[in-house]
Amino acid sequence: MRVLLVGAGGVGTAITRIAARRTFFDHIAVADYDLSRAEAAVAALGAGENRFSAHRIDASDEKAVGDLLAEQQCDVLLNAADPRFVMPLFAACESAGAHYLDMAMSLSHPHPERPYEECGVKLGDAQFARSDAWEKAGLLALVGIGVEPGLSDVFARYAADELFDRIEEVGIRDGANLTVEGYDFAPSFSIWTTIEECLNPPVVYEAERGWFTTEPFSEPEVFDFPEGIGPVECVNVEHEEVLLVPRWVKADRVTFKYGLGDDFIGKLKTLHELGLDRTEPVTVQSDRGPVRVSPRDVVAACLPNPATLGDRMTGKTCAGTWVKGVKDGAPREVYLYHVVDNQWSMREYGSQAVVWQTAINPVIALELIASGTWTGAGVLGPEAFAPLPFLDKLNEYGSPWGMREQ
Repeated sequence: MRVLLVGAGGVGTAITRIAARRTFFDHIAVADYDLSRAEAAVAALGAGENRFSAHRIDASDEKAVGDLLAEQQCDVLLNAADPRFVMPLFAACESAGAHYLDMAMSLSHPHPERPYEECGVKLGDAQFARSDAWEKAGLLALVGIGVEPGLSDVFARYAADELFDRIEEVGIRDGANLTVEGYDFAPSFSIWTTIEECLNPPVVYEAERGWFTTEPFSEPEVFDFPEGIGPVECVNVEHEEVLLVPRWVKADRVTFKYGLGDDFIGKLKTLHELGLDRTEPVTVQSDRGPVRVSPRDVVAACLPNPATLGDRMTGKTCAGTWVKGVKDGAPREVYLYHVVDNQWSMREYGSQAVVWQTAINPVIALELIASGTWTGAGVLGPEAFAPLPFLDKLNEYGSPWGMREQ
């Protein structure tokens, strides 16, 4: 297997560090708009690691991506860029005849008249619209294979296959007790993506109603997270699992709730009220005259790079799937989860916990595809595949998952 990895930020760099310990691939070409980032990711692996190379790429340029796939003889592209680049990378793979993996799906657009009641364009709609073409071409687009979405979806399929006869609700619940020394506000993941998912109308699925939307930060609940993290207030947030799980797992209801905290929510609301969450460029006066910039890009530029915060960060992050239903005629609730301690991930891999937890899952998926354990064609989510091989690999990689009866 030869892989084109697009994006050498925090997650992309963590992917190289995890993959370097595995033998399932022949080569990974690491590409980024900033060549120095790709070069730094490769150099950090050491002079003896010759299975990686660094390249410059504009992820929005479909032809350039296709040319690099051909030049490097890559049969699969792993997208570690931000969600704005999903569709050009996805399209480049379809044109080039390469398989495709991502950790976030094509962007949504709220309903123009009823944004907090009805769905407009849903996450992944643009990709699923091409599923038949991918299937006819014998190509696999494995979408949403990070941690959330990704491992959380694998948990949902495992619960359906092994733990329940009937599922009433699949609820993704994400929480952490991470703190960053020296910063009042320092998101542990891309602020661009965080703004996108937190300020868009959250989507909920109900079997009798289908997909619908609600107000941002709605339905607050306190969820008790394992391994010392403890109770965290969680709220509805737009996320891919709600769009993926019902396609392959039968459930009465599917939700996603994120543990944000009042302070974080307040800052996001302020950004929205000031228009600083917008992606459309505005004209700003500079010492070189008028320039066009995106307000959200300015916010991202003003905040610390999440990938560089590991040395200042303490605590744990937890991603997991809470499932409620019936087994053998009796009610049952479980929480399937994966916890990463930042001190451990920094010591073992030099990557902070949140980006490392995201990065391990596409590497496992690539290994399962390379071995022929996971096979398929079309646009498929993680729920479309057997979950146990994935969960076994997670243990094998030295980062075990857990299950708690509720």
